[in-house]
Amino acid sequence: MTRSRLIPLAAAALLAAAPSHAQDDDGDVSEGLGLLREGSRMILENLLDEMRPMLEEARPFFEDEMLPFLQELGRQIDDLTAYELPERLPNGDIIIRRSPDAPPIGEDLPEVGEDGEVEL
Repeated sequence: MTRSRLIPLAAAALLAAAPSHAQDDDGDVSEGLGLLREGSRMILENLLDEMRPMLEEARPFFEDEMLPFLQELGRQIDDLTAYELPERLPNGDIIIRRSPDAPPIGEDLPEVGEDGEVEL
């Protein structure tokens, strides 16, 4: 086990024992909860520090590829409830069919302003 994984596990083990120890000695539950909160914060900060390089490496993919894809998909699909579940064809194509009972496209759609605001 690597050292970076051992530290959070050791901290979790110490924190698990801390509240019961505080309750047995003097009944001070708030002290135990404070230790638990501080330990949880330390574990989450450690996890974020370890994940930060991976997130920074993935940022260009999300900004350059996924965001434009999702924006275009959102532009073309007006209302998700008007569509059936996606279907994957044997050749790998994915089809998202419009439900037969869905209203015609463009009917009763709210107008979108230049700044992207929708009046409800």
